[in-house]
Amino acid sequence: MQAEIVTIGTELLLGEIIDTNSAWIAQQLTTIGLNLYYTTTVGDNLARVSDVLRQALQRSDVVITTGGLGPTVDDVTREAVARATDREIALDEDLVEEIACYFARRGYTMTDNNRKQATLPRGATVIHNPVGTAPAFFVEHEGHVLISLPGVPHEMKHLMEAEVLPFLRGRFGLRGIIKSRVLRTCGIGESAIDARIGDLMQLTNPTVGTAAHPGQTDVRITVKADSLAEADALVAPVEAALRERIGEYVFGVDHDVMGDVLAALLAERGLRLAVAETVTTGEIAQWLSRAPRGAEAFAGGTVLPGADALQTSLGVEPELIARYGYPCQEVADAAAEAVRRGHGADLGLAVIGPADPAAPDAPPVFFALALEGRVLHAQSRQGRTGVSGRGWLMHLALDLVRRHVLGLPIE
Repeated sequence: MQAEIVTIGTELLLGEIIDTNSAWIAQQLTTIGLNLYYTTTVGDNLARVSDVLRQALQRSDVVITTGGLGPTVDDVTREAVARATDREIALDEDLVEEIACYFARRGYTMTDNNRKQATLPRGATVIHNPVGTAPAFFVEHEGHVLISLPGVPHEMKHLMEAEVLPFLRGRFGLRGIIKSRVLRTCGIGESAIDARIGDLMQLTNPTVGTAAHPGQTDVRITVKADSLAEADALVAPVEAALRERIGEYVFGVDHDVMGDVLAALLAERGLRLAVAETVTTGEIAQWLSRAPRGAEAFAGGTVLPGADALQTSLGVEPELIARYGYPCQEVADAAAEAVRRGHGADLGLAVIGPADPAAPDAPPVFFALALEGRVLHAQSRQGRTGVSGRGWLMHLALDLVRRHVLGLPIE
């Protein structure tokens, strides 16, 4: 059994609206154990939508569409479904009355173009929509099921939960679930992880896969089972094997984010961290201050635009900068200790780098973690720009703190 999602709307292709419907529907399908193999987005063009739906019906048992059920000329989903399944379009007078009553309850008069929403492919089964004007519907075609839902998220979600999921369970006798467990790692790249866990990535149930993000790599375990207990039992030994091989790089699971995890880790140990940062432009401080336990763990932060600010804001000696240059490890060490003392914190973290870390021949970015009486270093790294580049540096910096607190080797 496999499903496919087709989202319909030119605004999605233009990037004017981000498709959140597909992600939400995909999550719901896991709760009934229905595999999702394809997701397609197509604009408001009758011929192209019809072609996409024909192809989807050839390869997928269940096709779910969202969008294109409104009253305007460019809402073509009904006509496309009819064309793809060799049906005519017919007006349902009962639906006309239902839509008119929906408007009347809200003090409006239905306009004539809303009658279009009461047209359906002949033989379609109506899915009544109590939270909007667009009735949904499904058709069965050569053993496949095509379900068309509104694109408005709150309407789609209501119908999916109240009508579609129960229907699919009953229609196809679905009893299982699909469960995922995600191990979130940092300080190790996707290729390095692949080299350590390649054999586990050949498993079929559970399956293991990786996904790279700015500064971190996710390792996802996905299992299909008849019950949650069975799924947990299948995931557990695979997770244990993964942790044995890459455990020191795992900072969290599922929806954890580094800032939240580190803030909780520090708070549990009664530690407070202060931060001095240049190339990360204050984003580390934002991560920590917004964490659920950030108020307990974050002592304060200083954003430094360059060498002059190190002197004026933190009191780093000009002679030190003159002697070693900027940026350098010695200056990062001094900044880490200065920000620790300045905020009365247990730990001081400094991320010090050039104004343009991606410029040709730019010096690297330096990391330092000051404790009382000593300073720890992470390996300096060539800087990067943009959201991805800052995310990479931020994870490396906070991973230095995490490793120290947990007593892990510092690379």
